[in-house]
Amino acid sequence: MSILITGAGGYVGQELAAALLNSTPASTTITIVDIVEPPVPEAAAQHASRVVAVKADLTSAREVDELISSSRSYHTVYLLHGIMSSGAEVNFELGFRVNLDSTRYVLDRIRETTPGVKVILTSSLAVYGLAPPGVLANETNFTPVPTTSYGSQKLISEILVNDYSRRGFIDGRCVRLPTVTVRAGKPTQAASSFASDIIREPFYGRKAILPVDRSTEMWICSPKMIIKNIIHASTVPKEAWGVSRSVNLPGLKVSVQEMLDALEAVGGKERRALVEEKYDAATDKIVQGWTPEFSTERAFKLGFSPDISIQENIKHFASKFV
Repeated sequence: MSILITGAGGYVGQELAAALLNSTPASTTITIVDIVEPPVPEAAAQHASRVVAVKADLTSAREVDELISSSRSYHTVYLLHGIMSSGAEVNFELGFRVNLDSTRYVLDRIRETTPGVKVILTSSLAVYGLAPPGVLANETNFTPVPTTSYGSQKLISEILVNDYSRRGFIDGRCVRLPTVTVRAGKPTQAASSFASDIIREPFYGRKAILPVDRSTEMWICSPKMIIKNIIHASTVPKEAWGVSRSVNLPGLKVSVQEMLDALEAVGGKERRALVEEKYDAATDKIVQGWTPEFSTERAFKLGFSPDISIQENIKHFASKFV
């Protein structure tokens, strides 16, 4: 069996690659791809011989053709590459080229070379705008109307995956991720990056900037459970999806204040004091356009796992500092 992961140099891509390497048979090879050659995940270094690391620009048709061909095919493809929310908002052309155009070309390349392959697209809660008060958004009761270009690009990509699956070109699954926190590594171009920064940076003894009001509510998920659920998406029988290949993954609604309280409870007052409030209108505008209220009944029916509490999430991250 051969697996392809695009965007594998990012935090989620590295965690996914490590989890797959540690859970699949020794005969499975995993190709990890990014704009810069991604490293073999440290957590799966013992499986380095099963990893093919590739530096590729997925906006280049030539490089995609080399990556995906009849002689270089895959059993499962995880599409994680992308320009995050703030980056896609600042650079409209680049966002559409990376988040949408390259995704469509990859899908076309798959249907031409190895039709029927499982394709898992990581989408986002950003496909939704802000739901009316009291509405728990599910896959059918609240029409996705993105308030950012990133959300629009992800929604269009979902529609493509759904139509390609309907026609039998691929066997697609679109998993809409909540804001993943606590992400290890460096801050990203995502508008929601601060949700990890205000927890991660204080544990390293560094100051973190909070650009939104503490009353802001967010729909988040832990890295531990998001990886488990992304992998689970590939195991759900295609018949179980019905007419839509999209699902809102389980998460947790928390306020920024609750996150700060959990930081203090787990990490102490000294770490909490490293979070500096510095309002940023551009970030706040993007974040306030995302609904924090979701129903994940469909996800549970499809066998996805519930998330853990914010305190348990932070304790899991903090365990490496003990």
